[in-house]
Amino acid sequence: MAGILLTGLIYGRAGLREFRSRLLRWRVGARWYAVAILTAPLLITAVLLGLSLLSPEFFARIFITSDKASVLLMGMAVGLAAGIFEELGWTGFAVPTMRLRYGVLGTGLIVGVLWQTWHLLIDYWSSGVTSGEISLAIWLPAWLIGTVVGQLVAYRVLMVWVYERTESLLLAMLMHASLAGFTFILFPPSAVVANLISGFAYAAALWVVVAAVAMANGWHLTRQPLLRRVTGESGS
Repeated sequence: MAGILLTGLIYGRAGLREFRSRLLRWRVGARWYAVAILTAPLLITAVLLGLSLLSPEFFARIFITSDKASVLLMGMAVGLAAGIFEELGWTGFAVPTMRLRYGVLGTGLIVGVLWQTWHLLIDYWSSGVTSGEISLAIWLPAWLIGTVVGQLVAYRVLMVWVYERTESLLLAMLMHASLAGFTFILFPPSAVVANLISGFAYAAALWVVVAAVAMANGWHLTRQPLLRRVTGESGS
């Protein structure tokens, strides 16, 4: 709601038409759909397989649950809800507006830190810290480190990179939905320490992918200095 409202207030009807155009843009090529949908599950699976050699606590949730259908359905519901509604704000408004001033990496880092912080605050209140189940001395450093090097920051950089090349808000929704859904389906309901280990390992894997993408593009994630976006104007 905020993303749509701000687009209308700041950019007017032209901005809303552009918003709708990006939302309905689906002809972007099969490879971009593969990147959007498969990046998260492939990396999560690889990380958990490696960690499961050390401890059974890292076995994927879908493999250890007795009710696989419920896990799959809940993962799909969580993924679609998060992907559709959050990206109306993040990629619908924040990312294209930031891209008028910053490159792909800068935009991804700024929006990614905001996104990571938002989720860490939710995790904080739902983790048991506030009820004394988890020591704040353990949680706070993990929170601070996670905000800087968190998986959502790296993933957002990749999302902005994909968005710059496709200009498809729909694809951003699918990429977000894939992350949220497969995070629920694959990450096991382990103890806090195990969750932190798997989370940091996954973040490291994502940053490796970001580096590989940058290297493959001559260390330039941004295709053009400034791209035409919501305002319909070209940057100088």
